[in-house]
Amino acid sequence: MIRVLLADDQALVRAGFRALLSAQNDIEVVGEAADGAEAVRLATLDHPDVVLMDIRMPGLDGLAATRRIVADPALAGVRIVILTTFDLDEYVFEALRVGASGFLVKDTEPVELLRGVRAVAGGDALLSPKVTRRLIERFAAQAQAPVPPRVLAALTDREREVMALVGAGLSNDEIAERLVVSPATAKTHVSRAMGKLGARDRAQLVVFAYEAGLVRPGWLGGERSQPRPDGGVAGASGVAGPRQV
Repeated sequence: MIRVLLADDQALVRAGFRALLSAQNDIEVVGEAADGAEAVRLATLDHPDVVLMDIRMPGLDGLAATRRIVADPALAGVRIVILTTFDLDEYVFEALRVGASGFLVKDTEPVELLRGVRAVAGGDALLSPKVTRRLIERFAAQAQAPVPPRVLAALTDREREVMALVGAGLSNDEIAERLVVSPATAKTHVSRAMGKLGARDRAQLVVFAYEAGLVRPGWLGGERSQPRPDGGVAGASGVAGPRQV
């Protein structure tokens, strides 16, 4: 059973989510919070598998609440999905940066929301492509030719290449096909890169890939990305449909 905590300042929104989630045989709503402080309190008390966290709430907002939950070692198993209405890219990027496992816009179809909850509970990251494209483009406008951090030196060439492909939106199966290796080998490379970089999950690995310059905005186009000699990716495309990364 997947245990979910709802955090949104609008009671009607929470009621809609509760009705949808509670109708599923494998999902249980264990609590509701109207602000970030209550979300943190209930997460500490109930240890849900997934928190659906509104990005903007009165008092302690969703970003601050995410930071507090992620920083608590006792809540290491809690996964957070940020819900956004306003396409506030800088907020979403920061949420991923501090440890959220993904994000969705609130007008996501019910079936995609359910798929997202199950994916995140299963350990995958969830990125909404409609927001991802704007997120990346906004970050590109603010970034100044990033230099790969020294910590990337700990990665092998293959791990850096795999990290770039994760950042470009490829799944383990797609990475395996691109590099002509088994999905298990691709997964191992992803796991090792996450461990060496201290990434909480794949969502943070995507952020690290962009911050390190392994994937650059502006490469978003119609073709899937191609690995570059320096471990980066050229021609990276957006992800088609809310998906696990």
